[in-house]
Amino acid sequence: MIEPHAPAPPAAAPAPWGGPARLPVRPSTGRFLVLACVFVCAACGLVYELELVALASYLIGDSVTQASVVLSLMVFAMGLGSLVAKRLRWHAAAGFGAIETVLALVGGCSAPALYGVFAWTGDWGGLWGEGPRVLLVAFSLAIGLLIGAEVPLLMELIQRIRRQDAGGAVADLFAADYVGALVGGLAFPFLLLPLLGQLTGALIIGAVNALAGGALVLGLFRGDLTRRARLLLLAGNLMALGILAAAAAHIDDFERAARHAVYGADVRVAVQTDVQEVVLTGGTGGDPVDLYLDGRLRVSGRDEHRYHEALVHPAMNGPHERVLILGGGDGLAAREVLRHPGVRRVDIVELDAEVVRLAREDPALSRLNGHVHADPRVRVTTADAFRHLRRPPSVRYDVVVSDLPDPGITASTKLYSQEFYGLVRRVLADDGRLVVHAGPVVSRPEVFWTVEATLRAAGLRTAPYCVAGRDHGFPAGPDRSSGRADTPSDWGFVLAARGSAPVLGLSSGGPRLRTLTEARLREDAKAAQASRVRGLPASTLVHPRY
Repeated sequence: MIEPHAPAPPAAAPAPWGGPARLPVRPSTGRFLVLACVFVCAACGLVYELELVALASYLIGDSVTQASVVLSLMVFAMGLGSLVAKRLRWHAAAGFGAIETVLALVGGCSAPALYGVFAWTGDWGGLWGEGPRVLLVAFSLAIGLLIGAEVPLLMELIQRIRRQDAGGAVADLFAADYVGALVGGLAFPFLLLPLLGQLTGALIIGAVNALAGGALVLGLFRGDLTRRARLLLLAGNLMALGILAAAAAHIDDFERAARHAVYGADVRVAVQTDVQEVVLTGGTGGDPVDLYLDGRLRVSGRDEHRYHEALVHPAMNGPHERVLILGGGDGLAAREVLRHPGVRRVDIVELDAEVVRLAREDPALSRLNGHVHADPRVRVTTADAFRHLRRPPSVRYDVVVSDLPDPGITASTKLYSQEFYGLVRRVLADDGRLVVHAGPVVSRPEVFWTVEATLRAAGLRTAPYCVAGRDHGFPAGPDRSSGRADTPSDWGFVLAARGSAPVLGLSSGGPRLRTLTEARLREDAKAAQASRVRGLPASTLVHPRY
Protein backbone atom coordinates (compact mmCIF):
# COMPACT_ATOMS: atom_id res chain seq x y z
CA MET A 1 0.00 0.00 0.00
CA ILE A 2 1.36 3.42 -0.99
CA GLU A 3 1.50 6.04 1.82
CA PRO A 4 -0.47 9.29 1.17
CA HIS A 5 2.54 11.55 0.77
CA ALA A 6 5.00 8.98 -0.58
CA PRO A 7 6.54 9.74 -3.99
CA ALA A 8 4.87 8.00 -6.89
CA PRO A 9 6.75 4.95 -8.23
CA PRO A 10 8.72 5.56 -11.41
CA ALA A 11 6.90 4.86 -14.66
CA ALA A 12 7.64 1.42 -16.09
CA ALA A 13 10.07 1.45 -18.97
CA PRO A 14 8.35 0.80 -22.30
CA ALA A 15 8.47 -2.83 -23.30
CA PRO A 16 10.66 -3.63 -26.26
CA TRP A 17 7.73 -5.45 -27.79
CA GLY A 18 4.32 -4.22 -28.86
CA GLY A 19 1.31 -4.82 -26.67
CA PRO A 20 -0.31 -8.24 -26.34
CA ALA A 21 -1.56 -9.54 -29.63
CA ARG A 22 -5.30 -9.80 -30.23
CA LEU A 23 -5.63 -13.47 -31.03
CA PRO A 24 -8.62 -15.50 -32.21
CA VAL A 25 -7.33 -18.47 -30.19
CA ARG A 26 -5.94 -19.13 -26.71
CA PRO A 27 -2.32 -18.02 -26.12
CA SER A 28 -1.08 -21.60 -25.78
CA THR A 29 -2.59 -22.48 -29.15
CA GLY A 30 -1.16 -19.31 -30.65
CA ARG A 31 2.35 -20.20 -29.45
CA PHE A 32 2.01 -23.66 -30.91
CA LEU A 33 0.96 -22.21 -34.30
CA VAL A 34 3.90 -19.81 -34.33
CA LEU A 35 6.33 -22.62 -33.54
CA ALA A 36 4.70 -24.79 -36.23
CA CYS A 37 5.26 -21.96 -38.72
CA VAL A 38 8.90 -21.72 -37.59
CA PHE A 39 9.22 -25.46 -38.26
CA VAL A 40 7.77 -25.19 -41.79
CA CYS A 41 9.75 -22.08 -42.72
CA ALA A 42 13.00 -23.65 -41.51
CA ALA A 43 12.35 -26.77 -43.59
CA CYS A 44 11.63 -24.64 -46.67
CA GLY A 45 14.70 -22.49 -46.10
CA LEU A 46 17.03 -25.48 -45.92
CA VAL A 47 15.50 -26.97 -49.06
CA TYR A 48 16.25 -23.70 -50.89
CA GLU A 49 19.88 -23.91 -49.76
CA LEU A 50 20.27 -27.56 -50.75
CA GLU A 51 18.54 -26.89 -54.06
CA LEU A 52 21.02 -24.18 -54.98
CA VAL A 53 23.99 -26.35 -53.95
CA ALA A 54 22.71 -29.39 -55.86
CA LEU A 55 21.85 -27.48 -59.02
CA ALA A 56 25.11 -25.53 -59.02
CA SER A 57 27.10 -28.74 -58.51
CA TYR A 58 25.18 -30.47 -61.29
CA LEU A 59 25.54 -27.61 -63.77
CA ILE A 60 29.03 -26.37 -62.85
CA GLY A 61 30.69 -29.38 -61.20
CA ASP A 62 33.11 -29.25 -58.23
CA SER A 63 30.51 -29.71 -55.50
CA VAL A 64 32.86 -28.61 -52.70
CA THR A 65 33.39 -25.18 -54.27
CA GLN A 66 29.71 -24.70 -55.06
CA ALA A 67 28.60 -25.72 -51.56
CA SER A 68 31.19 -23.39 -50.03
CA VAL A 69 30.15 -20.43 -52.19
CA VAL A 70 26.40 -20.89 -51.73
CA LEU A 71 26.41 -21.64 -48.00
CA SER A 72 28.94 -18.97 -47.05
CA LEU A 73 27.05 -16.31 -48.99
CA MET A 74 23.73 -17.39 -47.51
CA VAL A 75 25.01 -17.37 -43.92
CA PHE A 76 26.53 -13.92 -44.47
CA ALA A 77 23.26 -12.66 -45.93
CA MET A 78 21.29 -14.18 -43.03
CA GLY A 79 23.28 -12.00 -40.66
CA LEU A 80 22.41 -8.93 -42.73
CA GLY A 81 18.77 -10.02 -42.81
CA SER A 82 18.65 -10.20 -39.02
CA LEU A 83 19.94 -6.64 -38.79
CA VAL A 84 17.46 -5.37 -41.38
CA ALA A 85 14.60 -7.07 -39.51
CA LYS A 86 15.23 -4.82 -36.49
CA ARG A 87 13.58 -1.98 -38.40
CA LEU A 88 10.46 -4.06 -38.96
CA ARG A 89 9.92 -5.24 -35.38
CA TRP A 90 7.18 -2.67 -34.67
CA HIS A 91 5.29 -4.07 -37.67
CA ALA A 92 6.31 -7.68 -37.13
CA ALA A 93 3.16 -9.34 -38.47
CA ALA A 94 2.99 -7.36 -41.71
CA GLY A 95 6.76 -7.56 -42.18
CA PHE A 96 6.85 -11.33 -41.69
CA GLY A 97 3.96 -11.86 -44.09
CA ALA A 98 5.61 -9.74 -46.79
CA ILE A 99 8.97 -11.49 -46.32
CA GLU A 100 7.41 -14.96 -46.65
CA THR A 101 5.62 -13.95 -49.84
CA VAL A 102 8.82 -12.67 -51.43
CA LEU A 103 10.84 -15.65 -50.13
CA ALA A 104 8.32 -18.09 -51.60
CA LEU A 105 8.65 -16.47 -55.02
CA VAL A 106 12.44 -16.10 -54.95
CA GLY A 107 13.15 -19.51 -53.47
CA GLY A 108 10.56 -21.34 -55.52
CA CYS A 109 11.66 -19.83 -58.81
CA SER A 110 15.41 -20.02 -58.13
CA ALA A 111 15.96 -23.49 -59.57
CA PRO A 112 13.95 -22.96 -62.81
CA ALA A 113 15.64 -19.59 -63.33
CA LEU A 114 19.14 -21.01 -62.87
CA TYR A 115 18.48 -23.96 -65.15
CA GLY A 116 16.88 -21.74 -67.79
CA VAL A 117 19.78 -19.27 -67.87
CA PHE A 118 22.24 -22.16 -68.06
CA ALA A 119 20.31 -23.82 -70.86
CA TRP A 120 20.00 -20.75 -73.03
CA THR A 121 23.31 -19.03 -72.31
CA GLY A 122 25.68 -21.83 -71.21
CA ASP A 123 28.05 -19.26 -69.70
CA TRP A 124 29.76 -20.73 -66.65
CA GLY A 125 33.24 -19.33 -67.05
CA GLY A 126 35.11 -17.95 -64.05
CA LEU A 127 33.96 -17.75 -60.46
CA TRP A 128 32.36 -14.38 -60.99
CA GLY A 129 31.59 -14.80 -64.67
CA GLU A 130 28.48 -13.57 -66.40
CA GLY A 131 25.13 -15.29 -66.63
CA PRO A 132 24.22 -18.21 -64.40
CA ARG A 133 27.10 -17.87 -61.98
CA VAL A 134 26.15 -14.28 -61.15
CA LEU A 135 22.53 -15.40 -60.83
CA LEU A 136 23.61 -18.12 -58.39
CA VAL A 137 25.34 -15.52 -56.21
CA ALA A 138 22.31 -13.22 -56.40
CA PHE A 139 19.88 -15.96 -55.36
CA SER A 140 22.16 -17.06 -52.51
CA LEU A 141 22.31 -13.53 -51.14
CA ALA A 142 18.59 -12.82 -51.62
CA ILE A 143 17.39 -16.06 -50.05
CA GLY A 144 19.85 -15.72 -47.16
CA LEU A 145 18.73 -12.14 -46.52
CA LEU A 146 15.06 -13.16 -46.36
CA ILE A 147 15.68 -16.24 -44.20
CA GLY A 148 17.77 -14.17 -41.80
CA ALA A 149 14.91 -11.71 -41.32
CA GLU A 150 12.46 -14.46 -40.30
CA VAL A 151 13.72 -15.33 -36.81
CA PRO A 152 13.78 -11.80 -35.27
CA LEU A 153 10.23 -11.16 -36.50
CA LEU A 154 8.99 -14.55 -35.28
CA MET A 155 10.62 -13.82 -31.91
CA GLU A 156 8.69 -10.57 -31.77
CA LEU A 157 5.42 -12.33 -32.61
CA ILE A 158 5.83 -15.15 -30.10
CA GLN A 159 6.66 -12.68 -27.33
CA ARG A 160 3.55 -10.71 -28.14
CA ILE A 161 1.44 -13.78 -27.47
CA ARG A 162 2.90 -14.37 -24.01
CA ARG A 163 5.93 -12.67 -22.53
CA GLN A 164 8.65 -14.99 -21.29
CA ASP A 165 12.33 -14.68 -20.50
CA ALA A 166 14.52 -14.20 -23.57
CA GLY A 167 16.44 -17.44 -23.03
CA GLY A 168 13.29 -19.55 -22.94
CA ALA A 169 11.86 -17.86 -26.05
CA VAL A 170 15.09 -18.35 -27.97
CA ALA A 171 15.26 -22.01 -26.92
CA ASP A 172 11.69 -22.70 -28.07
CA LEU A 173 12.15 -20.89 -31.35
CA PHE A 174 15.48 -22.45 -32.23
CA ALA A 175 14.29 -25.93 -31.27
CA ALA A 176 11.45 -25.66 -33.80
CA ASP A 177 13.84 -24.11 -36.33
CA TYR A 178 16.46 -26.86 -36.05
CA VAL A 179 13.92 -29.69 -36.16
CA GLY A 180 12.37 -28.12 -39.25
CA ALA A 181 15.81 -27.88 -40.85
CA LEU A 182 16.35 -31.58 -40.11
CA VAL A 183 13.08 -32.53 -41.80
CA GLY A 184 13.81 -30.31 -44.81
CA GLY A 185 17.34 -31.67 -45.13
CA LEU A 186 16.11 -35.26 -45.12
CA ALA A 187 13.10 -34.60 -47.34
CA PHE A 188 15.21 -33.06 -50.10
CA PRO A 189 17.30 -36.12 -51.13
CA PHE A 190 14.86 -38.84 -50.09
CA LEU A 191 11.49 -37.38 -51.11
CA LEU A 192 11.59 -34.23 -53.21
CA LEU A 193 14.36 -35.14 -55.65
CA PRO A 194 13.25 -38.70 -56.50
CA LEU A 195 9.51 -37.93 -56.62
CA LEU A 196 9.35 -34.38 -57.97
CA GLY A 197 12.76 -33.45 -59.34
CA GLN A 198 14.70 -30.27 -58.69
CA LEU A 199 12.48 -27.80 -60.53
CA THR A 200 9.02 -28.99 -59.48
CA GLY A 201 10.25 -29.60 -55.94
CA ALA A 202 11.45 -26.01 -55.59
CA LEU A 203 8.12 -24.62 -56.85
CA ILE A 204 6.10 -26.76 -54.45
CA ILE A 205 8.28 -25.81 -51.50
CA GLY A 206 7.75 -22.16 -52.45
CA ALA A 207 3.99 -22.68 -52.36
CA VAL A 208 4.22 -24.34 -48.93
CA ASN A 209 6.29 -21.41 -47.70
CA ALA A 210 3.72 -18.87 -48.94
CA LEU A 211 0.82 -20.80 -47.41
CA ALA A 212 2.52 -21.14 -44.03
CA GLY A 213 3.46 -17.47 -43.77
CA GLY A 214 0.14 -16.20 -45.08
CA ALA A 215 -1.91 -18.49 -42.84
CA LEU A 216 -0.01 -17.44 -39.72
CA VAL A 217 -0.29 -13.71 -40.31
CA LEU A 218 -3.79 -13.53 -41.85
CA GLY A 219 -5.23 -16.17 -39.54
CA LEU A 220 -3.54 -15.56 -36.19
CA PHE A 221 -2.33 -11.95 -36.29
CA ARG A 222 -4.95 -10.36 -38.53
CA GLY A 223 -5.97 -8.13 -35.64
CA ASP A 224 -2.57 -6.44 -35.85
CA LEU A 225 -3.10 -5.42 -39.47
CA THR A 226 -5.15 -2.65 -40.96
CA ARG A 227 -7.79 -3.60 -43.48
CA ARG A 228 -5.59 -2.30 -46.28
CA ALA A 229 -2.59 -4.31 -45.06
CA ARG A 230 -4.71 -7.47 -44.90
CA LEU A 231 -5.91 -6.96 -48.47
CA LEU A 232 -2.42 -6.23 -49.77
CA LEU A 233 -0.97 -9.27 -48.02
CA LEU A 234 -3.77 -11.52 -49.26
CA ALA A 235 -3.35 -10.23 -52.82
CA GLY A 236 0.41 -10.74 -52.64
CA ASN A 237 0.03 -14.30 -51.39
CA LEU A 238 -2.52 -15.17 -54.05
CA MET A 239 -0.29 -13.68 -56.72
CA ALA A 240 2.72 -15.66 -55.48
CA LEU A 241 0.71 -18.88 -55.32
CA GLY A 242 -0.70 -18.20 -58.79
CA ILE A 243 2.78 -17.66 -60.26
CA LEU A 244 4.13 -20.81 -58.61
CA ALA A 245 1.13 -22.87 -59.68
CA ALA A 246 1.36 -21.64 -63.28
CA ALA A 247 5.07 -22.41 -63.34
CA ALA A 248 4.46 -25.90 -61.96
CA ALA A 249 1.75 -26.53 -64.56
CA HIS A 250 4.14 -25.69 -67.40
CA ILE A 251 7.36 -27.02 -65.88
CA ASP A 252 7.40 -30.13 -68.07
CA ASP A 253 7.25 -28.01 -71.22
CA PHE A 254 9.94 -25.74 -69.80
CA GLU A 255 12.18 -28.71 -68.98
CA ARG A 256 11.78 -30.13 -72.47
CA ALA A 257 12.62 -26.81 -74.09
CA ALA A 258 15.62 -26.28 -71.79
CA ARG A 259 16.81 -29.84 -72.36
CA HIS A 260 16.64 -29.32 -76.11
CA ALA A 261 18.61 -26.09 -75.70
CA VAL A 262 21.32 -28.00 -73.79
CA TYR A 263 21.40 -31.30 -75.68
CA GLY A 264 19.84 -30.46 -79.04
CA ALA A 265 16.44 -31.28 -80.45
CA ASP A 266 16.93 -35.04 -80.76
CA VAL A 267 16.69 -36.04 -77.08
CA ARG A 268 15.33 -39.59 -77.00
CA VAL A 269 15.77 -40.57 -73.34
CA ALA A 270 15.98 -38.36 -70.27
CA VAL A 271 15.95 -40.11 -66.90
CA GLN A 272 16.75 -38.78 -63.43
CA THR A 273 18.14 -41.74 -61.49
CA ASP A 274 19.18 -41.95 -57.85
CA VAL A 275 22.71 -41.15 -59.03
CA GLN A 276 22.49 -38.67 -61.90
CA GLU A 277 20.57 -37.42 -64.91
CA VAL A 278 20.99 -39.75 -67.89
CA VAL A 279 20.25 -38.39 -71.37
CA LEU A 280 20.51 -40.13 -74.75
CA THR A 281 20.39 -38.16 -77.98
CA GLY A 282 20.63 -39.23 -81.60
CA GLY A 283 20.88 -42.83 -82.64
CA THR A 284 18.10 -42.66 -85.21
CA GLY A 285 18.20 -41.99 -88.92
CA GLY A 286 21.94 -42.51 -89.07
CA ASP A 287 22.77 -39.89 -86.42
CA PRO A 288 25.41 -40.98 -83.87
CA VAL A 289 24.16 -41.70 -80.38
CA ASP A 290 25.39 -39.45 -77.56
CA LEU A 291 25.23 -40.29 -73.84
CA TYR A 292 25.19 -37.46 -71.30
CA LEU A 293 25.55 -37.95 -67.55
CA ASP A 294 24.63 -34.93 -65.42
CA GLY A 295 24.96 -32.67 -68.42
CA ARG A 296 28.43 -33.89 -69.41
CA LEU A 297 28.95 -35.70 -72.67
CA ARG A 298 30.37 -39.08 -71.68
CA VAL A 299 30.00 -40.96 -74.96
CA SER A 300 29.76 -39.66 -78.49
CA GLY A 301 29.16 -42.03 -81.36
CA ARG A 302 31.29 -39.71 -83.51
CA ASP A 303 34.59 -40.51 -81.86
CA GLU A 304 34.09 -42.81 -78.87
CA HIS A 305 36.21 -45.48 -80.61
CA ARG A 306 39.27 -43.23 -80.28
CA TYR A 307 38.81 -42.95 -76.54
CA HIS A 308 37.96 -46.60 -75.89
CA GLU A 309 40.68 -48.00 -78.14
CA ALA A 310 43.27 -45.88 -76.34
CA LEU A 311 41.83 -46.76 -72.94
CA VAL A 312 41.66 -50.53 -73.36
CA HIS A 313 44.14 -51.93 -75.88
CA PRO A 314 47.49 -50.84 -74.37
CA ALA A 315 46.44 -52.52 -71.11
CA MET A 316 45.53 -55.74 -72.95
CA ASN A 317 49.14 -56.20 -74.12
CA GLY A 318 49.89 -59.18 -71.91
CA PRO A 319 47.83 -61.76 -70.01
CA HIS A 320 44.17 -60.78 -70.12
CA GLU A 321 41.97 -63.72 -69.19
CA ARG A 322 40.28 -61.89 -66.31
CA VAL A 323 39.39 -58.21 -66.71
CA LEU A 324 37.76 -55.79 -64.25
CA ILE A 325 36.13 -52.60 -65.57
CA LEU A 326 35.40 -49.87 -63.02
CA GLY A 327 32.60 -47.74 -64.45
CA GLY A 328 31.92 -48.40 -68.09
CA GLY A 329 28.29 -49.43 -67.66
CA ASP A 330 27.69 -48.28 -71.24
CA GLY A 331 29.49 -51.47 -72.35
CA LEU A 332 31.91 -49.74 -74.72
CA ALA A 333 35.08 -50.58 -72.80
CA ALA A 334 33.84 -54.17 -72.50
CA ARG A 335 33.29 -54.22 -76.26
CA GLU A 336 36.97 -53.45 -76.83
CA VAL A 337 38.08 -55.98 -74.21
CA LEU A 338 36.06 -58.77 -75.82
CA ARG A 339 37.72 -58.15 -79.18
CA HIS A 340 40.82 -59.85 -77.79
CA PRO A 341 41.04 -63.65 -77.97
CA GLY A 342 41.50 -65.49 -74.70
CA VAL A 343 39.26 -63.29 -72.55
CA ARG A 344 37.36 -65.57 -70.18
CA ARG A 345 35.77 -63.17 -67.71
CA VAL A 346 34.83 -59.47 -67.70
CA ASP A 347 33.48 -57.96 -64.47
CA ILE A 348 31.90 -54.50 -64.67
CA VAL A 349 31.32 -52.45 -61.51
CA GLU A 350 28.88 -49.64 -62.37
CA LEU A 351 27.24 -47.30 -59.86
CA ASP A 352 24.11 -46.47 -61.90
CA ALA A 353 21.90 -49.43 -62.80
CA GLU A 354 19.95 -47.28 -65.27
CA VAL A 355 23.04 -46.81 -67.45
CA VAL A 356 23.44 -50.58 -67.61
CA ARG A 357 19.75 -51.03 -68.44
CA LEU A 358 19.98 -48.55 -71.30
CA ALA A 359 23.18 -50.21 -72.55
CA ARG A 360 21.26 -53.49 -72.67
CA GLU A 361 17.90 -52.30 -74.00
CA ASP A 362 18.31 -49.08 -75.95
CA PRO A 363 18.63 -50.12 -79.62
CA ALA A 364 21.20 -47.46 -80.59
CA LEU A 365 23.39 -47.80 -77.49
CA SER A 366 23.30 -51.61 -77.45
CA ARG A 367 24.16 -51.63 -81.15
CA LEU A 368 27.11 -49.33 -80.46
CA ASN A 369 28.46 -51.56 -77.69
CA GLY A 370 28.00 -54.72 -79.76
CA HIS A 371 25.39 -56.16 -77.35
CA VAL A 372 28.13 -57.03 -74.88
CA HIS A 373 25.72 -57.39 -71.98
CA ALA A 374 24.31 -60.49 -73.66
CA ASP A 375 27.75 -62.13 -73.61
CA PRO A 376 27.91 -64.79 -70.83
CA ARG A 377 31.48 -63.73 -69.98
CA VAL A 378 30.26 -60.30 -68.88
CA ARG A 379 29.06 -59.89 -65.29
CA VAL A 380 27.73 -56.59 -63.94
CA THR A 381 27.74 -55.50 -60.31
CA THR A 382 25.82 -52.36 -59.36
CA ALA A 383 27.97 -50.80 -56.65
CA ASP A 384 30.28 -47.95 -55.77
CA ALA A 385 33.73 -48.93 -57.04
CA PHE A 386 35.47 -47.88 -53.82
CA ARG A 387 33.16 -49.91 -51.60
CA HIS A 388 33.30 -52.88 -53.96
CA LEU A 389 37.09 -53.01 -53.82
CA ARG A 390 37.15 -52.82 -50.03
CA ARG A 391 35.72 -56.33 -49.85
CA PRO A 392 38.23 -59.17 -49.56
CA PRO A 393 39.26 -59.99 -53.16
CA SER A 394 37.97 -63.28 -54.52
CA VAL A 395 39.56 -62.85 -57.95
CA ARG A 396 42.94 -61.54 -59.05
CA TYR A 397 42.62 -59.69 -62.36
CA ASP A 398 45.07 -59.55 -65.22
CA VAL A 399 43.71 -56.17 -66.33
CA VAL A 400 41.80 -53.44 -64.48
CA VAL A 401 40.28 -50.66 -66.59
CA SER A 402 39.31 -47.48 -64.70
CA ASP A 403 36.72 -45.86 -66.97
CA LEU A 404 35.53 -43.24 -64.48
CA PRO A 405 34.50 -39.56 -64.59
CA ASP A 406 37.18 -36.92 -64.86
CA PRO A 407 39.20 -36.41 -61.63
CA GLY A 408 38.28 -32.73 -61.66
CA ILE A 409 34.70 -33.62 -60.70
CA THR A 410 34.65 -33.57 -56.91
CA ALA A 411 32.28 -36.50 -56.52
CA SER A 412 34.82 -38.76 -58.25
CA THR A 413 37.90 -37.49 -56.41
CA LYS A 414 38.00 -40.48 -54.05
CA LEU A 415 38.26 -42.76 -57.09
CA TYR A 416 41.56 -41.06 -57.97
CA SER A 417 43.05 -41.24 -54.48
CA GLN A 418 46.07 -43.13 -53.20
CA GLU A 419 43.80 -45.25 -51.02
CA PHE A 420 41.68 -46.25 -54.02
CA TYR A 421 44.70 -47.26 -56.08
CA GLY A 422 45.94 -49.26 -53.11
CA LEU A 423 42.70 -51.24 -53.23
CA VAL A 424 43.08 -51.75 -56.99
CA ARG A 425 46.66 -52.94 -56.49
CA ARG A 426 45.34 -55.59 -54.11
CA VAL A 427 43.14 -57.19 -56.80
CA LEU A 428 45.80 -57.11 -59.53
CA ALA A 429 47.62 -60.28 -60.46
CA ASP A 430 51.39 -60.19 -60.02
CA ASP A 431 51.86 -59.30 -63.70
CA GLY A 432 48.56 -57.43 -63.96
CA ARG A 433 48.07 -53.95 -65.44
CA LEU A 434 45.84 -51.04 -64.52
CA VAL A 435 44.84 -48.27 -66.94
CA VAL A 436 43.33 -45.02 -65.71
CA HIS A 437 41.54 -42.28 -67.61
CA ALA A 438 43.27 -39.27 -66.05
CA GLY A 439 41.74 -36.30 -67.87
CA PRO A 440 43.22 -34.05 -70.55
CA VAL A 441 46.99 -33.48 -70.61
CA VAL A 442 47.25 -30.25 -72.56
CA SER A 443 44.59 -28.17 -70.80
CA ARG A 444 44.97 -29.63 -67.29
CA PRO A 445 48.53 -30.94 -66.89
CA GLU A 446 48.61 -30.60 -63.09
CA VAL A 447 45.53 -32.81 -62.70
CA PHE A 448 46.91 -35.40 -65.10
CA TRP A 449 50.32 -35.58 -63.44
CA THR A 450 48.74 -35.64 -59.98
CA VAL A 451 46.96 -38.84 -61.03
CA GLU A 452 50.29 -40.26 -62.16
CA ALA A 453 52.00 -39.23 -58.90
CA THR A 454 49.17 -40.79 -56.90
CA LEU A 455 49.53 -44.10 -58.73
CA ARG A 456 53.24 -44.13 -57.96
CA ALA A 457 52.55 -43.34 -54.32
CA ALA A 458 50.30 -46.42 -54.22
CA GLY A 459 53.28 -48.61 -55.18
CA LEU A 460 52.60 -48.90 -58.91
CA ARG A 461 54.99 -48.30 -61.80
CA THR A 462 53.57 -46.03 -64.48
CA ALA A 463 53.66 -45.28 -68.19
CA PRO A 464 51.63 -42.15 -69.05
CA TYR A 465 50.30 -41.48 -72.54
CA CYS A 466 47.62 -39.49 -74.33
CA VAL A 467 45.62 -39.53 -77.53
CA ALA A 468 45.20 -36.35 -79.51
CA GLY A 469 43.63 -35.42 -82.82
CA ARG A 470 39.97 -34.68 -82.12
CA ASP A 471 37.55 -34.14 -84.97
CA HIS A 472 37.69 -30.48 -85.99
CA GLY A 473 35.18 -28.39 -84.10
CA PHE A 474 34.12 -31.21 -81.81
CA PRO A 475 35.11 -31.17 -78.14
CA ALA A 476 36.95 -34.04 -76.51
CA GLY A 477 35.54 -36.13 -73.70
CA PRO A 478 34.32 -37.74 -71.66
CA ASP A 479 33.28 -34.96 -69.27
CA ARG A 480 32.90 -32.41 -72.00
CA SER A 481 30.16 -29.89 -72.67
CA SER A 482 29.02 -29.51 -76.23
CA GLY A 483 29.72 -26.13 -77.72
CA ARG A 484 32.32 -25.00 -75.20
CA ALA A 485 35.24 -23.22 -76.79
CA ASP A 486 37.66 -24.21 -74.04
CA THR A 487 36.98 -27.95 -74.10
CA PRO A 488 40.05 -30.21 -73.94
CA SER A 489 41.67 -31.42 -77.16
CA ASP A 490 43.09 -34.71 -75.91
CA TRP A 491 42.52 -37.67 -73.62
CA GLY A 492 45.14 -38.59 -71.07
CA PHE A 493 45.76 -42.08 -69.65
CA VAL A 494 48.17 -43.73 -67.27
CA LEU A 495 49.13 -47.40 -67.63
CA ALA A 496 50.37 -48.89 -64.35
CA ALA A 497 51.65 -52.24 -63.11
CA ARG A 498 52.65 -53.84 -59.81
CA GLY A 499 56.09 -55.08 -60.77
CA SER A 500 58.33 -53.66 -63.46
CA ALA A 501 57.32 -50.59 -65.39
CA PRO A 502 54.73 -51.42 -68.04
CA VAL A 503 55.76 -51.23 -71.68
CA LEU A 504 53.47 -49.22 -73.92
CA GLY A 505 52.46 -51.26 -76.91
CA LEU A 506 49.71 -53.24 -78.59
CA SER A 507 49.18 -56.98 -78.47
CA SER A 508 50.54 -58.72 -81.57
CA GLY A 509 47.56 -61.09 -81.56
CA GLY A 510 45.02 -58.37 -80.88
CA PRO A 511 42.32 -56.99 -83.14
CA ARG A 512 42.85 -54.52 -85.94
CA LEU A 513 42.11 -51.04 -84.61
CA ARG A 514 40.49 -48.13 -86.40
CA THR A 515 42.76 -45.30 -85.26
CA LEU A 516 45.32 -46.42 -82.68
CA THR A 517 48.72 -47.66 -83.88
CA GLU A 518 51.84 -48.55 -81.94
CA ALA A 519 53.82 -45.78 -83.61
CA ARG A 520 51.15 -43.22 -82.77
CA LEU A 521 50.96 -44.52 -79.20
CA ARG A 522 54.70 -44.00 -78.68
CA GLU A 523 54.58 -40.57 -80.31
CA ASP A 524 51.72 -39.42 -78.09
CA ALA A 525 53.47 -40.84 -75.01
CA LYS A 526 56.47 -38.62 -75.79
CA ALA A 527 54.13 -35.66 -76.17
CA ALA A 528 52.63 -36.41 -72.76
CA GLN A 529 56.08 -36.66 -71.15
CA ALA A 530 56.97 -33.24 -72.53
CA SER A 531 54.21 -31.71 -70.39
CA ARG A 532 55.32 -33.41 -67.15
CA VAL A 533 54.84 -31.35 -63.99
CA ARG A 534 57.32 -32.52 -61.38
CA GLY A 535 57.11 -32.49 -57.60
CA LEU A 536 53.36 -32.92 -57.32
CA PRO A 537 52.12 -34.64 -54.14
CA ALA A 538 49.76 -37.60 -54.17
CA SER A 539 46.02 -37.09 -53.72
CA THR A 540 44.48 -38.81 -50.70
CA LEU A 541 41.02 -39.08 -49.21
CA VAL A 542 41.74 -36.50 -46.54
CA HIS A 543 43.80 -34.24 -48.80
CA PRO A 544 42.40 -34.27 -52.34
CA ARG A 545 44.63 -32.47 -54.82
CA TYR A 546 42.37 -32.17 -57.85
